Amino acid sequence: MEQGYAVFLLLGVVLVLIDGQLIYRSGRAYMNRAYGDPEAARSMTALATVLFHLVVLGLLAIVSIVRVDTGDPVKNVVVKLGIVLLLLALVHGVTMMILGRIRDRQLQQQLADEMAEDHRQFEREHQVPSQSPRIEPVQPSQTTPPQIKTTR
Repeated sequence: MEQGYAVFLLLGVVLVLIDGQLIYRSGRAYMNRAYGDPEAARSMTALATVLFHLVVLGLLAIVSIVRVDTGDPVKNVVVKLGIVLLLLALVHGVTMMILGRIRDRQLQQQLADEMAEDHRQFEREHQVPSQSPRIEPVQPSQTTPPQIKTTR
């Protein structure tokens, strides 16, 4: 059984590392389009990839101690690898969803910044006064208390 355990761990770690590299490489290109800055894209993708590795390696460690008894050591390893592959697919999907949300937020922020700059530029070109409300100070002598009418 020790040999099956070692084979399971070895195959599991290799699968996690391969998938992590796929996420890092494709995620970096995906994020680079949103950030426009390769360094920022690399940093965000690296953080997401580290999180991915920690979660999946933790799940691999937990699955490795689960006892599966099919009567055949090879089948035991295959069942455990099947569980790991399903978990790997789930965490991969969640990681891609996280990268997608980060990218969408970045693109929304860029769009908002561009729109604000276009608005400021339009105001400068057309001499439009600022749209902020102007508050006039009220003189105390000018105010009269409101009249309340009551009917019975």
